[in-house]
Amino acid sequence: MGKFRLTLIFGGLFMAALVATSGRFLVVNQPRKSDVMVVLAGETNRRPARGLELLDQGYAPRLILDVPAEARIYQWNQLEIARKYVEGLPQQAGAITICPIYGHSTRDEAQDVSRCLQGAFHQRILLVTSDFHTRRALSIFNRALPADYSVAAASDASEFGVRWWRHREWAKVNFEEWLKLIWWELIDRWR
Repeated sequence: MGKFRLTLIFGGLFMAALVATSGRFLVVNQPRKSDVMVVLAGETNRRPARGLELLDQGYAPRLILDVPAEARIYQWNQLEIARKYVEGLPQQAGAITICPIYGHSTRDEAQDVSRCLQGAFHQRILLVTSDFHTRRALSIFNRALPADYSVAAASDASEFGVRWWRHREWAKVNFEEWLKLIWWELIDRWR
């Protein structure tokens, strides 16, 4: 009975350590100089700002801003809002391009991005997305649109933190992102 109890204790401690580090595992933040930067759609209060910061730091000469093509905020189309946003930016004209996104998943978004990249050679691509979404986005883009990717995390403390157990919202985001990552790795990756 002693060996069994010891095995249970060590197994429980191992599981607790895995659960405690699960938030940190989701986050990959390793931006590298690239030919182009792609800011994934969503989280418009953090992702574009992080992309512009990296553009100003010289991580890429060009930024592609993914925007849901059919989404509306009250009576305004998100594409129209994004165009006005880009027009008001101090960055040089032509450095920022809006890419209309029609898909509703990261995998579909990768296909839409491939359309926006057509006609230009881009070997190295820097993805900018929410911190909790970085690992899955990197895996999906590598599979759907092969290139040499790096990824930059856009953090929002009101939504997620690697110590996910400290806030209810962080715990929900951690759980949901793990479900999506597992589904991607076990099911969607192989379709």
